[in-house]
Amino acid sequence: MSASPIENLIKSLAVMPGLGPRSARRAALYLIKKRETALYNLAQALDEVQQSLVICPECGNIDSCNPCSICSDPKRDDALLCVVEEVADLWALDRSRLFAGRFHVLGGRLSALDGITPEDLSIDALVKRVQSGKIKEVVLAMNATLEGQTTAHYITDCLEKYPVRITQLAHGLPVGGELDYLDDGTLAQALRARRPVS
Repeated sequence: MSASPIENLIKSLAVMPGLGPRSARRAALYLIKKRETALYNLAQALDEVQQSLVICPECGNIDSCNPCSICSDPKRDDALLCVVEEVADLWALDRSRLFAGRFHVLGGRLSALDGITPEDLSIDALVKRVQSGKIKEVVLAMNATLEGQTTAHYITDCLEKYPVRITQLAHGLPVGGELDYLDDGTLAQALRARRPVS
C-alpha cells in the first residue's frame, strides 16, 4: 500500500536540515491548514526554483541566472577572490555586504574519513582562475574545523607558486564553527582582520 500524499509531505519535510519527524508533522499540518496561502506559495516557489536553478560555471554559486548575480556584477573587485567550502558559506559572507570581490565554491572540504579528495572539489578550477593573472588576493574562508584547515593548507600549497597574496579569515571564529551559523558582526570582524597564511 502506497503512502498518502500527507505522509509523503511529512517524509519530504523530515529530510530537511533541522526538521525531524515531529517538526515535519507540525510543518505539514501548518501547510495543510494554510493551504490557500502557505501551501500554494511554497509549492509555487519550489516549482520556480526547480525550473530556474543554475549552478554558476564560474564560481559554483546557485542562482537563477547564468552566470550568477555575483559573477555578473560589474561592481565586484575581480582581483579579490574568496574561497569557501559550500554555497551556504558564500551566501553568509555575501549577506554581510563587507566582501566586494568574487567567490569560488569548492563544493566541500578535504576529509580522509569521508573519502573526499582534492579531485572531488573544484580546486583545479580555482588554480585555473588564479593562473589567469587577474586575481591578486585569495581569501581562504574555510570553516574553523580540522577538515577546513586541512583544505586551506592544501590550497595554499597549490597556489604558492603564483604571484598572489593568500589570506585567511582571522582567528576568533569559534573552533568547530561553521560560517553559515555565524552572526553578521562576527563575520564582519573576521573579514576585516584577515591575515596572510604564510
